[in-house]
Amino acid sequence: MIAFLTGRVAARGADTAVIDLGGVGMTVRCTPAALSGLHTGETGTVATSLIVREDSLTLFGFADADERDLFEQLQTASGVGPRLALAMLSIHSPSSLRHAVATEDTAALTRVPGIGKKGAQRIVLELRGRLDAPVADDGPLPGMAAAQPDGAWKGQVVSGLVNLGWSAKDAEAAAAAVAAEAEDTADVSVLLRSALRKLSRA
Repeated sequence: MIAFLTGRVAARGADTAVIDLGGVGMTVRCTPAALSGLHTGETGTVATSLIVREDSLTLFGFADADERDLFEQLQTASGVGPRLALAMLSIHSPSSLRHAVATEDTAALTRVPGIGKKGAQRIVLELRGRLDAPVADDGPLPGMAAAQPDGAWKGQVVSGLVNLGWSAKDAEAAAAAVAAEAEDTADVSVLLRSALRKLSRA
């Protein structure tokens, strides 16, 4: 298992980053929380999970080991694959996801594109009592920077929403709706979750 990667961030997209490991560029599909701590040209670290399929090898990146471990646990539920698990962690923090499952808050789970009422009920039924408790906050992995202000937050939020299935028009409107919140935080993962909540209520 590849537990984490540390290297220079060669490129960063809406939901991916390319990390240069001694001249080899590794593409990693990342959660918003992981992307918010990666900056092009700087050294970054992501916790990782390798998903092996017959026709592909895909690395997924996370802000910390707890987020990665929850990503893997979510996939033990019927119908939850890597893409849906990543979407769940794009909308909810690990602690809020655990709380939703523990309290049978299916409404929170249905905010995730691709999860309907029956799917949320199934996830709760299969995962309740099985998810690990949140790990103590011992800080980021070695070399992993905390989220820093990023003037490009709006473009990242819009791109993230489009990748999750929303139209460009809806994504732009949701990003504009959370612009006031950007004055208090430039953490893209926080702003993306807020934009998704506004779209879910619309």
